[in-house]
Amino acid sequence: MLLYFLDTNYENIIYNVEDVNFKEFECCTFTNCNFSTCNFIAVTFIDCIFNSCIFSNAKINHVALRTVTFNDCEIKEVNFAMCNKLIFEVHFNNCVLDFSKFYTLKIKGTPFINCSLIAVDFMATDLTEVIFENCDLYRAEFAKAIANKANFKTSHNYTIDPIKTKLKKAIFGIEGLRGLLFKHDIVVQ
Repeated sequence: MLLYFLDTNYENIIYNVEDVNFKEFECCTFTNCNFSTCNFIAVTFIDCIFNSCIFSNAKINHVALRTVTFNDCEIKEVNFAMCNKLIFEVHFNNCVLDFSKFYTLKIKGTPFINCSLIAVDFMATDLTEVIFENCDLYRAEFAKAIANKANFKTSHNYTIDPIKTKLKKAIFGIEGLRGLLFKHDIVVQ
């Protein structure tokens, strides 16, 4: 039986493996909560906000994220690729997403603002119109991604092969040219 929670605030909770399973949360706010040991099964978050929460290493394979905002969250080594793809919409502000995976997801227009995205897997991801504002993309993988109209202008440490990644009308700053030309052994000063 699916349990439904509406417009509820949760604070300072450490969730155990099955605590959120078979639950739907709508218009809820989670602050200083720890989900790192959760193994999410049949969980839906609609119009929810997570503030200063920890998701690192959580198994979110069976989660629906529909208009969900993460603020100041630690989300290391999380595989978003297996989330429910129906109405998948997320927003990240000041989050650490290092070593996470978005492989093959469609995340058009998703904002990543002031995020650490070290070694994140964006392979074959639809990044059309995604905003990477002031993000660290060191060792992030973009092979076979569609990054048309994506904005990398204020981000840094990325290496993107324009031959392996679609970048039509993508926006880059002068400082980021090295990350596009690395393959050609060209020095940009």
